[in-house]
Amino acid sequence: MPVAIITGASRGLGRALAAELAGRGWGLVLDGRDAKALRAAAAGLERAAPGAGSAPGAGPAPGGGVRAVPGDVTDPGHRAALVAAAAGLGGVDLLVNNASALGAEPLVPLAELAPAGLREALEVNVTAPLALVQAVLPALRAAGGAVLNVSSDAAVEAYPDWGGYGASKAALDHLSAVLAVEEPAVRVWAVDPGDLRTALYAAAVPDDPDFAARPLPEQVAPVLLRLLDEGAASGRYTVAQLRAGLREGR
Repeated sequence: MPVAIITGASRGLGRALAAELAGRGWGLVLDGRDAKALRAAAAGLERAAPGAGSAPGAGPAPGGGVRAVPGDVTDPGHRAALVAAAAGLGGVDLLVNNASALGAEPLVPLAELAPAGLREALEVNVTAPLALVQAVLPALRAAGGAVLNVSSDAAVEAYPDWGGYGASKAALDHLSAVLAVEEPAVRVWAVDPGDLRTALYAAAVPDDPDFAARPLPEQVAPVLLRLLDEGAASGRYTVAQLRAGLREGR
């Protein structure tokens, strides 16, 4: 049974991706800072997993299940706990670096961005993902696995107020591209999911008049997993590209 580590999985896109994978029978290790919310999400996924509540012998294969590991991805001890939990399920086939920090809530112009806020965005959005990649690379190499780094259109477009967050996601994009060259046995995807109806986006732009019309994470998660389903080449992808049909990443 394949196993995924998903960061930022207590809500939003991380939780939606976890639900999609749980429905396919994946073993999951879920990260989040809100322990209560994370455990509630994990419990819901376990109840919805294939075989839950069915006749004896019809449940998930040995090694499956959902493990909630609350903590902060910037903490080395917490990252080690995530990797250990995955090893207990059988290894790592997919790492989803979804946890993100804005650097300021709501977002502010660069002239007002506190250095501590930028450091937080870089630690959560770049340094922690790389540290997790390094920790699971042996397992990913052995499994021919994949890394899915959640990026943003702010990584490639100059939007006012999005400078600090965008800079961190641009760094994540470049890290992803270089990792793909250095690790040809592992597929590495940087994915821009677009502006979603999530708590993170609401904190970034609390007065967005179009918030209610933005897609829900549950609408986008199956689209992102086309990368996995179709064995897509390493590269950077947008939801629009994936909906239109996969092509080699740029």
